[in-house]
Amino acid sequence: MTKNSSIGADWASRFEGLMDGGRAARPVPLQEPIELLTPDEMGEADWRTMSAGKPGSVLMEHAGEAVAAVAARMVPAGSRVAILAGPGNNGGDGFVAARLLADAGYAVSVFLLGARDALKGDARVMAARWKGAVEPLRRDFAEGCDLIVDALFGAGLDRAVEGPAAEAIDRANESGIPILAVDLPSGVDGRDGTIHGRAILARETVTFFRRKPGHLLMPGRIFAGAVTLADIGIDPVVLRTIDPQTFHNTPLLWQAELPEPRLDGHKYDRGHALVVSGPLIHTGAARLAARGALRAGAGLVTLASPADAIMANAAQLTAIMLVRLYEAEGLAEILADRRKNAVVLGPALGVGEPTAALVAAALQSEAAVVIDADGLTSFADDPETLFAPIRSRTAPVVLTPHDGEFARIFPDLAALPSKLERARQAAERSGSLVVLKGADTVVAAPDGRAAIAANAPAWLATAGAGDVLAGIIGGLLAQSAPGFVAACAGVWMHGAAATEHGPGLISEDLPEMLPRVLARLAAGREATVSL
Repeated sequence: MTKNSSIGADWASRFEGLMDGGRAARPVPLQEPIELLTPDEMGEADWRTMSAGKPGSVLMEHAGEAVAAVAARMVPAGSRVAILAGPGNNGGDGFVAARLLADAGYAVSVFLLGARDALKGDARVMAARWKGAVEPLRRDFAEGCDLIVDALFGAGLDRAVEGPAAEAIDRANESGIPILAVDLPSGVDGRDGTIHGRAILARETVTFFRRKPGHLLMPGRIFAGAVTLADIGIDPVVLRTIDPQTFHNTPLLWQAELPEPRLDGHKYDRGHALVVSGPLIHTGAARLAARGALRAGAGLVTLASPADAIMANAAQLTAIMLVRLYEAEGLAEILADRRKNAVVLGPALGVGEPTAALVAAALQSEAAVVIDADGLTSFADDPETLFAPIRSRTAPVVLTPHDGEFARIFPDLAALPSKLERARQAAERSGSLVVLKGADTVVAAPDGRAAIAANAPAWLATAGAGDVLAGIIGGLLAQSAPGFVAACAGVWMHGAAATEHGPGLISEDLPEMLPRVLARLAAGREATVSL
């Protein structure tokens, strides 16, 4: 972060290093807290902090300091700043920022939604400390300004934006002037990232204590821009009572439970993953999955191939072994060897009863199972025949649907507006880990835990990428990673591999980038241990 001497060295140092533009080159494990709080949970954190003796006005002062510090980095001293203040605590943060920026030499104008006399609590106190003019939120608020600070609503909004507020949001977005949002862009729901009619399209956002799910879930993540997480004096001990169940999917969440190769280990100690291939003209997807499993660290990987595809697969495989597969009974026989402790099936298997029978055979084994693509769609007519055997087994099962596949096996849940809630309810219903893919992939467990990934670059949307992801997760399960850990780590590693490669990525590139990702993870773990 660039220090601005006019804002004060104490502010600059306080927020040094907190700016997060999603750069994959940052060393891992990432140090930003992983807990995500809903607006209600954040309210509880505030309440518990104030109940312990810290006044709300102190928290608001610190929040306003954070806003002012980022604003000072975005535009130089002397710039004109328009602050749009709402009727609640978000507006109170805006009044603090206005005072501090004005003291530092900025030309600040405050435009208030509603009457000043209607302000309550700490927001009223901070408005009283602002000695400049307070103007109504009028149509020309953006004229001549260099930065707009959106302090209208924040993360707690749960209704459609209407009237003057809606008009102000439209005008701010149309102005082309950089916008800094306080807590969350107005109009974005902090619980799930959905948009209530319209929302501020911010260049940057400052939020406090912990991020909200709406900062990571689409489309909220796009509207929030680069997010600064600021410490405003809330003791993390409050999290023990709140017990958040939603997390930012970074290595801090799972790396401590990720299996490590041992110097005295053997390939069989790292598990044996089995990937089931489709017929002759549909073999590529399974080979992509198998390569992902091998690069993810599985000690051995075998491709189970139908007879007509044996030669096609054999011509393409080296380190990956090959075995002939004779329908569902043959898969059961292969998995009777308990050393084959993870199986991936579904990519390009074909939709229909033969694939459903293969999935059923896999679920009757003791192996961990990853079900993707056609393995899911084959149960569209009767999803319960898939879920029942999953709920009765102890080894983990991971389902990896994209939105279309999800809608086929969870048709009623697909209509829920919150991706986080869709994945959670699907995991509870099915008894499986659910990896609901996308730019904001959500991993949900039957016990209610969920993690949201935000490291997938745009070029990861390419044919076959999902097959590689299924293989990576299978490879981690083969190494006996817990189900939630394997799913979360697999998703993160998948996105990191795509970032390592850069634009022009095709799915075949993903496994070949995993060594770089694993090396960074190992370096981060070693650095943590050495502290």
